[in-house]
Amino acid sequence: MNKTSDVLSGSNEVLLRKRFYVYTIFSLKDKRFYTGFSTDLKRRLQEHAKGLSKSTKFRRPFLLIHYEYFINEIDAIARERFLKSGFGRDQLKQALKRTLMKEGYKL
Repeated sequence: MNKTSDVLSGSNEVLLRKRFYVYTIFSLKDKRFYTGFSTDLKRRLQEHAKGLSKSTKFRRPFLLIHYEYFINEIDAIARERFLKSGFGRDQLKQALKRTLMKEGYKL
């Protein structure tokens, strides 16, 4: 029996795999989005908050509005690219419209 089926069948065994995150933060300053990829989401969000990222340095403060977790790096990178595309960005805005409206974003 493989480890995946052991986990699914209720075994106490847990598989630890490398984690890949795709996230979107919302600037409370300019009401714009930033979507990124990281293997350490907590560290990356701290970098954004401290102004250590060139892309977001002058757009602080931020609100984490969405993130997804992947165990496959290629899947995560593909999802990041999709969310950065016009269609993907529009889809995300629709999914989060209540959150965005509460934060002053005009749909």
